[in-house]
Amino acid sequence: MRVIALSEATADRVDLVGGKAAGLGELIRCGERVPDGFCVTAEAHRLGVLPTAEVVAAYERLGAGPVAVRSSATAEDLPDASFAGQQDTFLNVTGTAELIAAIEKCWESLHSERARAYRDARDIEHQTVHMAVVVQRMVTPTVAGVLFTANPLTGRRDEMAVDAAVGPGTLVVDGAARVDHYVLDGVARDDTGCLTSAHLADLRATGERLQAHFGCPQDVEWAIDTDGVRWLLQSRPITTLFPLPPETQKPLPRVYLEFGHVQGMLQPVTPMGMSTLRTQIAAMLAALGVRVEIVDIGGRLYGDLTDLARDSSARKRLVKLLAVDFGPRAQAVMRHVLADPRFAPTGGRSTRGRAQGAAALRTAGRAVVGILRALARPEAARMRMFEAIEQLRVRSAAPADLRTAADRLRFVQANDADDSADAIMWPIVAGMLATALPTTLLKGVAGPDEIHAVLGGMPHNVTIEMDLALWRLAQGAGEHRQLLLDTPPAELAARHLRGTLPDVGMTAFLDVYGHRGIAEVDLGVPRWAEDPTPVFAAVANYLRVTDPRQGPDKRFQRASAAAEAALAELVGRARRRRPVRGSIAGFLLRRARSLAGLREAGKFAGLYPLRETRRQLLLIGADLHGSGLLDQPDDIMFLTVDEVHTLVHQGVDLRGTVTARRAVHRRELRRRSVPVALLSDGTDVETVLPATPASDGTLVGVGASAGRVTGPARVVHDPATAHVEPGDVLVAATTDPGWTPLFLTAAAVVTETGAIMAHGPTVAREYGIPAVICVPDATRTISTGQLVTVDGGAGTVTPH
Repeated sequence: MRVIALSEATADRVDLVGGKAAGLGELIRCGERVPDGFCVTAEAHRLGVLPTAEVVAAYERLGAGPVAVRSSATAEDLPDASFAGQQDTFLNVTGTAELIAAIEKCWESLHSERARAYRDARDIEHQTVHMAVVVQRMVTPTVAGVLFTANPLTGRRDEMAVDAAVGPGTLVVDGAARVDHYVLDGVARDDTGCLTSAHLADLRATGERLQAHFGCPQDVEWAIDTDGVRWLLQSRPITTLFPLPPETQKPLPRVYLEFGHVQGMLQPVTPMGMSTLRTQIAAMLAALGVRVEIVDIGGRLYGDLTDLARDSSARKRLVKLLAVDFGPRAQAVMRHVLADPRFAPTGGRSTRGRAQGAAALRTAGRAVVGILRALARPEAARMRMFEAIEQLRVRSAAPADLRTAADRLRFVQANDADDSADAIMWPIVAGMLATALPTTLLKGVAGPDEIHAVLGGMPHNVTIEMDLALWRLAQGAGEHRQLLLDTPPAELAARHLRGTLPDVGMTAFLDVYGHRGIAEVDLGVPRWAEDPTPVFAAVANYLRVTDPRQGPDKRFQRASAAAEAALAELVGRARRRRPVRGSIAGFLLRRARSLAGLREAGKFAGLYPLRETRRQLLLIGADLHGSGLLDQPDDIMFLTVDEVHTLVHQGVDLRGTVTARRAVHRRELRRRSVPVALLSDGTDVETVLPATPASDGTLVGVGASAGRVTGPARVVHDPATAHVEPGDVLVAATTDPGWTPLFLTAAAVVTETGAIMAHGPTVAREYGIPAVICVPDATRTISTGQLVTVDGGAGTVTPH
């Protein structure tokens, strides 16, 4: 079947007709007006022979006049890959010779450099893609354009957007003409620009029909001919929209804040990770007297803050509370939400608000005792904390008598009370308070930069200790130095796991730190002990440091000495100018240096039970794989704990569920931008904030670690294989503790998200390297190799 009528192209024949033809065929079947045409199928392309006689016959049935010849690859106009403009289209093609040549050029465009690069970026195998070609009677438009059935700029699903221009639609999609832009929100409009109010009403009604038919927001090309007839030329899913929050019976609108970046995670969480994290985060917040529902949006962790925003008491402190872990971007969007009349207080405290207040009071007594004990005797608090962590490590090991999948599942589902929480939690909170309060106490005496300088080179940080242990491993490489430098990290990891790598100290390192990893709070992500590729990549980076003075140990020592000197000078100045406040601030800053480094220890401890839970789940997965219920053991990470229970005890086949979720997870892994906050209608709140005035190309963020450095940028999306040369400026969307080994060679750090007290900036300060956080679109604006100046005091990044 090499040439078929366009009306015969269906969604279930995408492998034959390609995405564009399938979409057009669907439009025809649902009664929309589409130019008549035919499809040269992918079967012809697979055979490598153009069916000229069949093409000519179909062309003559169209009237042999001008036609549009358009690519319709089998990986095109898909839900997660539009391939917009990646393959060729030819307009006003006339005559059989031109038609045959245009079809052949469409075939050739499948292998163009831009199309191959697009497929590479989306992990689409080149050999699996074939080219069908759509041939349609040419429409000569007076005006044409694009209709989006959801607002592609803000994400709002109750708005549509139209771009239109006089002439052919290619002027709009190619950006080659002045375009009239319309937002359709249900409000009647006067005739303006190149479209009348009647045109806009027709387009909105068309968009509503198409979205209802296809079941998702659509990107629609249309044209109005010289007779005033509106034609549809294409309809495909909008691929850039962030997924909607789940439907709820609760009153609209609602606001959701992204929680994952607090742990340095913008990548999607696996379903198993989501099923456990939602419970853990909610429980952690409840222990602090705050009740927030955690929801899954696009595989990311979002907290529903609507009730807090509408509670007359909670909203007063909400923005300040976000400063510690969520940072200035979250604070900005929440200020906007609180100013929105739709989130006005509902009058008095809600029942939920009163319950939260009561819970907070119950927690307050324990908190006060724990915090004061830690502030009074920080050394004793540290001892109690590390004893509790060691007890947790020992308790987290599974019993030796677990034999069956059902036994292992009972262990996973057990939720034993943890009586070590207070010993771990309150010293951390004490350190955070001791870090935060001096900024207010010293207002007018010292700026944030000076206080940040006091917090450099902080002791008692398990992540810093881990990084320095890895540095010592690299320094002891000796005769194996060249092996570690020249061999790809993945190969070194494989050899280590097989036991064929010389002893370079990796086994000892992983015995202590192997339960860590990138995005380590996600149960579905391998630990370093399972895949040490990122660790070997970091070691290779360390071996490139040839100046002993730039060694992380020396940098940490310098940062620590500078911080102690800054502390002495600052406290002396503060006492002279404000004796009482200066004394209190000095006490708190000294306690901050004793306690603030413990912040990483709480998460470090929590990873022990996660490691064991993951190990048991993989063993269950292996059993289910052996029984034919899973295709591979780690498929279990694409199920929830409840689903695994059903699988173990009822043998229900969930392989189709796993396949579908893996596909969604792969798609979301490619997403580079995650909204800080969403409304229930899909609005990305940051997109409606007032724009920050641009100035001479300088990128503005928030200074999180003082200092000024100029160096080549190194944009990193995956730390597992990152090659960071000494002196590079590390640019990333976000960072978590698994990224921090890269800091040891970086000259500065730039991120798109974060808070001043988050993992990345904390480690940057402790190494004494500049850091600027919350730089919008840094990973897209800055290119690897580009020379940039990072000013951690001013919070700016200046490309050169």
